[in-house]
Amino acid sequence: MKRVNENRNRGKAILLTIIAVFFIGFVLFPLSMKMFDGAKFGNVALIPIEGEITSNGGGGLGSQTLSSKTTVNFIEQAEKNPQIEVIYLEINSPGGSPVATDEIVNAIKKTKKPTVALIREVGASGGYWVGSATDYIITNRMSITGSIGVKSSWLEFSGLMDKYGVGYEQVNAGEFKELASPYKQLQNDERVLLERVVNKIHDYFISGVAENRGLSEEQVRKLATGEIFLGVEALDLGLVDQLGDQDTVEEYIKETYGLEKVDFVTYQREISFFELLAGLSTNFAFNIGEGIGSILLNSNSHSQSSLLMI
Repeated sequence: MKRVNENRNRGKAILLTIIAVFFIGFVLFPLSMKMFDGAKFGNVALIPIEGEITSNGGGGLGSQTLSSKTTVNFIEQAEKNPQIEVIYLEINSPGGSPVATDEIVNAIKKTKKPTVALIREVGASGGYWVGSATDYIITNRMSITGSIGVKSSWLEFSGLMDKYGVGYEQVNAGEFKELASPYKQLQNDERVLLERVVNKIHDYFISGVAENRGLSEEQVRKLATGEIFLGVEALDLGLVDQLGDQDTVEEYIKETYGLEKVDFVTYQREISFFELLAGLSTNFAFNIGEGIGSILLNSNSHSQSSLLMI
């Protein structure tokens, strides 16, 4: 009996040791690194514009999304921080909600501090509109930029319903209340109404880029076909100011704003304790599986039923 108790105690001690090591190695250590990595101090605010631009950061169906509310808050925090001399936006976004994009653009234009943008992989549509609102845009020569356009899209499977004898009944107060329903085909008058809305937002997009970039609306309208451009093409078209990477950004900030040293302070949403635990086993597997096609996949996977996207 004594030997049995000793074995039980030894087993409990081993189990507690394993739990303690796991907790320290995978919870406390990452949290301490996050808190004391020196990223809380600096003179240049780095604000990532990563993923689809949404109002609340939700609705990405597994793909990364960005909350305009959070991003605007970061810009305002950087504006009020006396240590911050320059606001730097690192863009990798295919666009998103017109309203959410407009909120970020307005926040950038309201700030009195210099703003610089770097387009890495993708700065298209709303992602480019955000970049255009900054004082200076740098982009990789092979990045995807432009795509100055607006779309409205959704799934429509009324034909499939007819095939299987599935009916759809509706009672509406207002003839356009069921606009863009997936259960019925779009009627001509509905298409005209929706095209009017899309074209109006497109006009806002064009005039915004023209104002931000110091171009005429006629110049921008010629480019506003939804076409994408490589960074090197965007430079020739006046959509960006320089080709380069983050080192180029640092050199530009030093030379332009007289900073001897650039210390980035990253503004990003704090990860909760439970999110950190959940990410321990998933982030690594996802990251090693990413490839060059992930951008197109992410930008398309959640936009098939969007009413309005820029």
